[in-house]
Amino acid sequence: MNDREKILRYYRASGDENLAAKLLDTAETVVRNRKYKVSEFLDPYALSIAETISNHFQSLRVQSDGGYLTAERVKAAFVHEDFPGAVNFELRAIEIVWDRRYYSVSHRDVLGALIGLGCKREVIGDILFSDQGCHVVVDATIADFIIQQLNKIGAAIATVREIEIEDLVKREEKVKEIKTTVASMRLDVIAAAGFGVSRSRMAAEISADKLKVNWQDAKNAAQPVKTGDIISMRGRGRIEVTEVFGQTKKGRFSILLKRYL
Repeated sequence: MNDREKILRYYRASGDENLAAKLLDTAETVVRNRKYKVSEFLDPYALSIAETISNHFQSLRVQSDGGYLTAERVKAAFVHEDFPGAVNFELRAIEIVWDRRYYSVSHRDVLGALIGLGCKREVIGDILFSDQGCHVVVDATIADFIIQQLNKIGAAIATVREIEIEDLVKREEKVKEIKTTVASMRLDVIAAAGFGVSRSRMAAEISADKLKVNWQDAKNAAQPVKTGDIISMRGRGRIEVTEVFGQTKKGRFSILLKRYL
């Protein structure tokens, strides 16, 4: 079995074979042309797949860029060791402004408006909220289209202009630490403690496909969770399992969570 089949077989079990195959095609192209090739925007899990693939090719390395240092969604570039130049990630930034006195616009609203124009999620990077509206990192090929076509987000009239990448507002996340005890390390139990809802409601949210673990769709409510796992919930942000201290005398797990607001 060659390396390609081994990699695809590994990711087949998690349902990520198509993504792995696409990234493998990109890597193999670079091996042949000895230059570089840039992917579409990837979430952190997909970036880890790109890095795993790169490790199977001695002549390749992976660089990534999402417009600013701590970007969550980034483009990955497979770069051949013989390529001497700089990688052009083809990133542009836009600012979207609306009257915030009368309209409350969420991340989901902005993303929905962009997708409503026909933009694929893979050409949209991070959405960063500012005092005036929001900044969005996008693929260079669609920036002009968005500037010309986007005029509303929901009921709010929107104005769009290009800004310099260097002027992107920096992501400022508020972090709340939660130290608690739980009956088990099941996903529904940990997520319920982190997001402050009942276990039964959390189980329903998981069944409705609203949760991801390490940027992958949650399998089920009983999925085991461990230290370092990131649990994200649509519309509610994410939590990180920071530390598991051990079990109490009553058999409960003492844990520390970080909730990113």
